[in-house]
Amino acid sequence: MAFESYSISRMDRVGRSIVLTGRSIGPEGGSEIVMLASLGRPGSDFDEVAASLADAGYRVTLPEPRGIGGSDGPMEGLTLHDLAEDVAAVIDSKTKAPVTLLGHAFGNRLARTTAADRPELVSRVILLACGGLIEIPEKARQALIGCFDESLSPEEHIECVRYGFFAKGNNPDVWRGGWDRQVMLMQSSAVRTTPVEDWWEAGGQPILVVQALEDAIALPANAHDLKKRLGDRATLIELPNAGHAMLPEQPERIVSAIRSYIEDAEK
Repeated sequence: MAFESYSISRMDRVGRSIVLTGRSIGPEGGSEIVMLASLGRPGSDFDEVAASLADAGYRVTLPEPRGIGGSDGPMEGLTLHDLAEDVAAVIDSKTKAPVTLLGHAFGNRLARTTAADRPELVSRVILLACGGLIEIPEKARQALIGCFDESLSPEEHIECVRYGFFAKGNNPDVWRGGWDRQVMLMQSSAVRTTPVEDWWEAGGQPILVVQALEDAIALPANAHDLKKRLGDRATLIELPNAGHAMLPEQPERIVSAIRSYIEDAEK
């Protein structure tokens, strides 16, 4: 089954033009999933998982953030609410809402903001490597910064990717590329300028939290804290032998977790 590309245009609240591109895969009429990528990274991170879900009958849409692919628009002075409007425009134009909205790492904040701002578009939220209120350890924070540092040697860079994103023994080479510094800076600024309470509750929607047990950035303690705070509204699944990247490390287990959660919800 092949990916289909799309491009849509919208105007923001002050009349500036925004172009949003991405790809979809899966049968028309299948249960809809929209997936939002990690900090400064492309939607193609989800390709293997999306293709497997499409083969199982799901319709999966992978939006590209502003600055990646053909997506384009203002990159400064933004909040997560501005970026959530991009996501909502894609859901409105390319899917049959409400959808399952999945966010990986940074994408979890954007997914929760979208669900809070436009709850009618989102039936449930899935969070991969979502982090929380427990701070990133300093060594992991430096590794994350290093992933976007173009002055590092290839050996130094891949060591940052390995330490920050992959479990011990897993090969980080698959994520050697795909790090967009300008997109990272835009998204990081949007996080800093948006109050946590604006998005924390995810609009009251049901939440699946998929937590990697060797995540050096989004520590497992964060997932347990989120589960405790949200109670029965949150379901927690833990993945062994996976780090913050998780998608290239445990694709089959992630697909299984997504399918089980959605199928149980849609019975």
